[in-house]
Amino acid sequence: MGELSPGAVSGFEAVIHLAGESIAGRWTAQKKKAIRESRVHGTRTVAAALARAESKPRVFVCASAIGFYGNRGDEILTEQSPGGNGYLVDVSRDWEAMSGIAAEAGIRTVNLRLGLVLSRRGAALAKMLPVFKLGAGGKLGSGKQWWSWIHIDDMVEAVRHIIQTDTVSGPVNFVSPNPVRNEEFTKTLASLLGRPAFFSVPAFAMRLALGEAADELMLASQRVEPAALKASGYTFQYGDLRAALENLI
Repeated sequence: MGELSPGAVSGFEAVIHLAGESIAGRWTAQKKKAIRESRVHGTRTVAAALARAESKPRVFVCASAIGFYGNRGDEILTEQSPGGNGYLVDVSRDWEAMSGIAAEAGIRTVNLRLGLVLSRRGAALAKMLPVFKLGAGGKLGSGKQWWSWIHIDDMVEAVRHIIQTDTVSGPVNFVSPNPVRNEEFTKTLASLLGRPAFFSVPAFAMRLALGEAADELMLASQRVEPAALKASGYTFQYGDLRAALENLI
């Protein structure tokens, strides 16, 4: 990403930056470079332009990810938890660091540590639905890994909330208050579709197909708590997985 004119981002009340290369698929060296550069260099470009803008925004909202925490088993993770280890951890850490350029210029900066966003229009759920409708869905690996998720409506409303709440800054976990294990997620989805969930995908098969991405995306366990959102007074529309999936499917 090249230079961005400060004039292009001057005069706005808020600037929201969500751009980034898709993390889906096998992570080749070229794919990993694209994932990193689109986030780290892209954010640095936007933040630097904001810092030089004549009329700076009141708030800069920049995407990040709960990938920051790495694979943490049953540990309950809040915004105060340290980062883990792994490729996505390093990307997320540097991604958030680049948004600090705007914060240093006096702009309130918020990092959206996004969990699994549930939407009928794309992302993970859209890929899962055809498989589960055929009755071929099931847990991934052991199924014991925690999945921290958020309904798309809550994501949008929570962004609106933090823009309007001047006390919120820094990292904010964008997840529901009720993470579930992968096994529970798959059983809930299958039951709502009236299908069985007998099948499972062994971890070794996922690693053969996706390599490093399997361990860091589908098999990683991240039991994340939306502590900052709750402390700021945000009320979730969909705190329960079954209700969220019912609304979407």
